[in-house]
Amino acid sequence: MAQFAPTAKTGQNFAVTDLGRFSQLRQFIFEAPEVPIKLEGKVFLKQILDLSSAEISFNNLPPKTSVPFYHKHRLNEEIYVFVQGKGEFQVDDCVFPVGEGTVVRVDPEGERCMRNTSNTEDLCWIVIQSRVGSYPDHTIQDGFGVQKRVSWVGKQQI
Repeated sequence: MAQFAPTAKTGQNFAVTDLGRFSQLRQFIFEAPEVPIKLEGKVFLKQILDLSSAEISFNNLPPKTSVPFYHKHRLNEEIYVFVQGKGEFQVDDCVFPVGEGTVVRVDPEGERCMRNTSNTEDLCWIVIQSRVGSYPDHTIQDGFGVQKRVSWVGKQQI
């Protein structure tokens, strides 16, 4: 399978990329430099979007397959947001069902793995990785309104 390398368009205060539909995630191949593993359907966004506060990945697992390893983290918690399919998630010795709309947070030391339990549908999810304990505020405390009328006219199209 030919590997697709996504790129970003950037402006002074943003970066944007288009990964395509979740059904097309298998075009991405992740190869870990530290271990001999090749994962189809996984793409990390840190370098593509020049992220500085988190790592985000889009992921796909074909029907009736399992992630072939357990893993933990040293410093980062992970938030898994399931957007398609159905499966099972395992943290330490606990197993629970996941599917579209399920959100899971795992502490760095949690030993995790998952599998797709569907016979026909891919299991797709987004993972957000960030330093545990690095965001003690509430979202509303950081954002603020801009006193400017909204307009879509005369804007640069990229």
